[in-house]
Amino acid sequence: MNPVTIGPYYCGRGQSLLVIAGPCVIETEELTLSIAMSLKQVSDELSLPLIFKASFDKANRTSVDSYRGPGMSEGLAILARVKQSTGLPVTTDIHLPEQAGPAAEVCDLLQIPAFLARQTDLLVAAARTGRPVHVKKGQFLAPWDMKHVVGKLQSSGCQNILLGERGSFFGYGRLVNDMRCIPQMQSLGVPVIFDATHSVQEPGGLGASTGGNRAMVEPLARAAIAIGADGLFLETHPQPDRSPSDGPNMIPLDQFAAILRRLLQLRRAVEEIS
Repeated sequence: MNPVTIGPYYCGRGQSLLVIAGPCVIETEELTLSIAMSLKQVSDELSLPLIFKASFDKANRTSVDSYRGPGMSEGLAILARVKQSTGLPVTTDIHLPEQAGPAAEVCDLLQIPAFLARQTDLLVAAARTGRPVHVKKGQFLAPWDMKHVVGKLQSSGCQNILLGERGSFFGYGRLVNDMRCIPQMQSLGVPVIFDATHSVQEPGGLGASTGGNRAMVEPLARAAIAIGADGLFLETHPQPDRSPSDGPNMIPLDQFAAILRRLLQLRRAVEEIS
């Protein structure tokens, strides 16, 4: 249970900081591969275990007119090419039980969005694929309530479980993080990933889409590392303000390596005093 195995990596006690990174949503194959190659270079330069993430469908957009992605068939084909071209493990969101099997054929890790964290059929379907599963804690759940999520996955055969913290509750038009959630979820016996980019969301802040403040990504990530998070989830894009989804929250790709270097320096300091 802790550490867990994800493809060639281990995450959890005594392991390197795991990073899950990529664009919010798949746009084109060319752009997705370009971002993945850049992240592969960062992974190699920093000797950092990195899983590439991009969504084939953003089923939880604010507006019905918002771009959702290329769909499951095309999206998974692009992720398969990312994996083949870069050697990076890949992950994506699933929203329906019937998506679990096809996604597991390509992805090394299945991700459950926060708003679906209690969907039993979805959790069971993901667990039964045999793949590791990363469940983001819904902002409507207390950290100790995630024991039921862990229980559903374990009872369905999944032992490689990650829990994600991506904002603890809503307040004054933004998400608020209670960093106590990280050690409290770790007490359930599983590693915890801090989603730094979604944590700076301002839901509905742009009217028909979600706003955010990417300047707060690194400060929150520092806080999460200081309290002992096992990994980070960071979305990135070459031109975030032109991204069709979550642009205000994403790290510009040309700043990604420098931010990670600073975060890894802090991680080493934390390890020295632990």
